[in-house]
Amino acid sequence: MKLLASTILFWSFAFCLFIFIRYHALGEEEGIDNGESLIKEILYLGVILGGIIGTLFAIVEYLFDNYLFKNFSLGLILLQKSFIYLLGLILALSYVFSLVEATMDLNLDNDELGWWQTNQVFWLVVAYFLICSLVFSFLKIANEKFGKGVFFNFLIGKYRKPREEKRIFMFLDLQSSTTIAEQLGHYKYSELIQDCFFDLNRIVGKYNAQIYQYVGDEAVLSWDYKSGIKYNNCLEIFFHFQYRLDKRGKYYTKKYGLTPTFKAGVHGGNLIVTEVGSVKKEIAYHGDVINTTARIQDECNKYNEFLLCSNELLKELKLSRKLSQTFIGDLYLKGKEDSLKISAIHKKTGS
Repeated sequence: MKLLASTILFWSFAFCLFIFIRYHALGEEEGIDNGESLIKEILYLGVILGGIIGTLFAIVEYLFDNYLFKNFSLGLILLQKSFIYLLGLILALSYVFSLVEATMDLNLDNDELGWWQTNQVFWLVVAYFLICSLVFSFLKIANEKFGKGVFFNFLIGKYRKPREEKRIFMFLDLQSSTTIAEQLGHYKYSELIQDCFFDLNRIVGKYNAQIYQYVGDEAVLSWDYKSGIKYNNCLEIFFHFQYRLDKRGKYYTKKYGLTPTFKAGVHGGNLIVTEVGSVKKEIAYHGDVINTTARIQDECNKYNEFLLCSNELLKELKLSRKLSQTFIGDLYLKGKEDSLKISAIHKKTGS
């Protein structure tokens, strides 16, 4: 829905601006007064066309993201999108030019009608809109590549100097990964991980999560503190992810002979965020929060639990009726005198 709304909004604005410029230009050429009476008509036409083109583009993005992304290379995807966008823009702009001429009642001769088909300005406008479409597609891909908001932070240099932030982390790891890898072999195992993380990617946006990094069969998720606390996002995402894997159990069983199960550790607190590297530059997090979260996740096997969370973070959360917690014990961290209390989080049966 966010994709559809943002796309329609962009194209509605673009067409309103374009139609206004076209009305104004024709008005001056033909001596027609471009008064306030035209504003409603311009807005109406712009919103209608923006809705049509925006919906078309949103559908294209949705289909490529959900069904074609895994089957084509990035270059081929951009090429196919360019072709679809070009056709859509030519048809839409052709309609706009004709509509403006008819609406302004210019009484053009037959030879003058459809002038846009051979006019250089028309094709320049098509090229402009096409380039804008590709730029937005590129920004969308860059945002997906680096993570939500990370690309923008690179552009503005937000983390050029280390700064302290309060964040929540989740270390998510495949259960019995070594055994599964031996059973499937390296190639099939890699396909399994690829499928699992593809399912994970489909829901991270819903819970305002960012993918910090993938390490083998492990994914590290991150939230700014308020977003992670809100609606228990930092916990709910785990159960939604496992539900999605179970729902696709037939697919996984048929292809891999199993339904994957993940274990996770969750913790939050203050840490340092900074930009590192000049080659393969990335945003890095430094601090005890990272190490502690990894240790919490390691305890899952010891206590035969799937989701463990620090009590320090649980104090900030308001568990819904669907979730319950069971105190596990104290986790002693290497190099620290104080222990950390951890609890297991469960989804109640039937929830």
